[in-house]
Amino acid sequence: MSVGERAPALAGFYQAYLIDQNTAVFVKAVSRRYNCGTLERLASHARREVRRAAALAIGFIGDYDSNAALGRCLVDEDRAVRTIAENGIRSLWRRVGTSPQRQQLAALVRLNTSQRYREAVDAATELIKRLPSLAEAWNQRAIAHYNLGHYQDSIRDCHETLELNPYHFDAATGLGQCHLQMHDQMGALESFRRALRLNPGLEGVRTGIEYLERALKKKSGS
Repeated sequence: MSVGERAPALAGFYQAYLIDQNTAVFVKAVSRRYNCGTLERLASHARREVRRAAALAIGFIGDYDSNAALGRCLVDEDRAVRTIAENGIRSLWRRVGTSPQRQQLAALVRLNTSQRYREAVDAATELIKRLPSLAEAWNQRAIAHYNLGHYQDSIRDCHETLELNPYHFDAATGLGQCHLQMHDQMGALESFRRALRLNPGLEGVRTGIEYLERALKKKSGS
């Protein structure tokens, strides 16, 4: 069965979801009919409602292997597709590794959320030793370093995050924030521009770019 033949069913599941907002029913229906590879192909379908449905489904049932497909949805011409992709892609970033490693990552995120940054640095370092390819562990350590005022360390971890996951707009934004703290407006501007290229929906970043462009123009006297 071709992608074109499968599309109407997925669109129908999506329309039903919009009405009843029942995630479990949507996930069950999609899982019975589609695999992630097919959903990734449908994420570039000509019909926007199909792309919306595919992006939503990937966010619910995909894992890190679908990161590139959902990352491309961040720059879709349809705003709803972009929004759905942004809401789902962060979950994909945490669906990697073994079950114990995912649990470690979840605990690490909670440490940062609870502002236990020194513990978060230690936990992230331990997880990185075990799984150095886990981009989100590097990102979480970057967050902890930033909040501890260790901006150079945070910058290094943000760069490593982006090396491993080139769609990680949060890491690019974090780079910009670090450069701002170090009074490097040009470095901040370049990082924020990178983040916005990855995710045009970052309105706060867009505002920051406009401010920095004005500030640098004023500084140059032009």
